Amino acid sequence: MTAPATPGVAGTEPTYAVVVPSIGRPSLLRLLETLAAQADGSPAAPRPSEVVVADDRRLPVAGGGTAQEPVPEPLDLGDVGARLGARVVRTGGRGPAAARNAGWRSTSAPWVVFLDDDVELPDGWADLLAADLAAAGERTGGVQGRLHVPLPTHRRPTDWERGTAGLQDALWPTADMAYRRTALEQVAGFDERFPRAYREDADLALRVREAGWELVRGTRTTTHPVRPTDDGVSLRVQAGTRDDATMRALHGPDWRERAETGRGRLAWHVVTVGAAGVAVAGLLARRPGVAALGAATWAGLTLDFARRRLAPGPRPGDDVFAAELRRMAWTSAAVPFAAVRHRVAGTIVARRGLDPWPGTLAAVLFDRDGTLVHDVPYNGDPAAVRPVDGAREVLDDLRARGVRVGVVSNQSGVARGMITRDQVDAVNARVEELLGPFDTWQVCPHGPDDACACRKPAPGMVLAAAAELGIEPWRCAVVGDIGADVAAALAAGTTPVLVPTPVTRAEEVDAAPHVAADLTAALRALKDRLPEERAS
Repeated sequence: MTAPATPGVAGTEPTYAVVVPSIGRPSLLRLLETLAAQADGSPAAPRPSEVVVADDRRLPVAGGGTAQEPVPEPLDLGDVGARLGARVVRTGGRGPAAARNAGWRSTSAPWVVFLDDDVELPDGWADLLAADLAAAGERTGGVQGRLHVPLPTHRRPTDWERGTAGLQDALWPTADMAYRRTALEQVAGFDERFPRAYREDADLALRVREAGWELVRGTRTTTHPVRPTDDGVSLRVQAGTRDDATMRALHGPDWRERAETGRGRLAWHVVTVGAAGVAVAGLLARRPGVAALGAATWAGLTLDFARRRLAPGPRPGDDVFAAELRRMAWTSAAVPFAAVRHRVAGTIVARRGLDPWPGTLAAVLFDRDGTLVHDVPYNGDPAAVRPVDGAREVLDDLRARGVRVGVVSNQSGVARGMITRDQVDAVNARVEELLGPFDTWQVCPHGPDDACACRKPAPGMVLAAAAELGIEPWRCAVVGDIGADVAAALAAGTTPVLVPTPVTRAEEVDAAPHVAADLTAALRALKDRLPEERAS
């Protein structure tokens, strides 16, 4: 849709989609309410053409169409979701980078605005966003929103509150960041090897700028309240030091300067852990002087760390002081060990080598009916199996390259009582006789109303196939003939290719990111990510 013009901004406002990754926090509804309220405050405010909530709660991943644990109930977006026309895409708990990718790839607007599910949009946000996007130059790949973190006025902020407030000075945080679709497509979106909400936004910004785009600060401001949390949050966030090792491996030792991010306290944590090690070694070697020196050094560094964290915080007599003192006491002793452990683990993984994102394809998964074989509705007869033209040649080409091949197939005829699972298996065996062996078979026997995690367009079968093969989802492609195949591929973080048939709807073709006339053309569409054929 074309948004109405905003007063003071010439021309038609750029169209934008909103993508929100979420794990079901209650704050999600508050964000959606403030998004819907933009039109109430300013009837001329441009509305998003699409709103997508990427539900990143974990899904049970099990082969053969069976689930070992309950599937979470769909996110209830309430009346506000209906007012916004919001869609929910289930992404299976693969992290915010994967959730954002699934979200933006399922939209079509030229701009994508990423919002976190714990922010709130003040009145006038949509008008200022429209102005930011309208002012973007041809080589502007992204426009950052300014963040405001409300802090207590009656006392000094806690360590967690100060950490959240640091977002106000951060560059390119996706709590409110608008990216041009062309730029996202050029760099293949977020790198899903960053599983946490920590460095994935800095990595994307570096790659977008390296591709020749500029990133600018906008005029809009978004409110980012401090999220309630527990005492152990400062330990959990140390997992982000793994991502620092990934950033160094991908972008070189000067990545911090280019990303304009601080250095943190890792060096001091290493010294603190080293001192503790000296103390233990001294005890084991029965050298009390060495043990005492190590222990004294560890204690001094730990106390200094706790002092530095407490000094800018609440004062004695404040309502939260006792709790903050307790938190800082034990976490200041534990944080150095957690930080060093995570950094070592990240460095070990990074030193094995990291390919540029998104890497070479290692598997291609195919829909069965209408893609590999001619569609015979609810077919239970192996004699009725007829491969489509070129299927064997394409599969053999992939096998020759060392690419694993598999099948992901909805078979609701089982749930409808029209065929048995044994008949499905017999048909699958005939497919293998005609087309050669497959490395994985994933079959969903459920019906449309069963609310399973495996039936396409849900990503369950695709994720199960990747797990069985031991391959990351982003190193897989999915080839199918209808929109459900494409949607399942996008939700799972794989590359979709649509090969239309007479039953494929026109809107499914229009929405697919990659369309091929036949299987041979589908292979050509993937050629840039396929390995070379192996020498015989």
